[in-house]
Amino acid sequence: MQIIDAQVMDPTHLELKSPIKVPHGSKVVISILPPEIDMEHNQWIQISLQHLQSAYGTNEPDYTLKNISILNPEFES
Repeated sequence: MQIIDAQVMDPTHLELKSPIKVPHGSKVVISILPPEIDMEHNQWIQISLQHLQSAYGTNEPDYTLKNISILNPEFES
């Protein structure tokens, strides 16, 4: 399942915010969200980012791949 952000351009056209990788002719299901839900979602994102930033100090070191002793074989970059 993918969540793709799009904007209604007219009654028969949507403009996607970013390209999707699906085969030509694929069927999609569209959920229409009222604007207030989109605004609430954006507020949750902002709050989450603020709390994530507060979890790290200004002198927090940057970690590189050299710092990893065991690689996760299931990780996809």
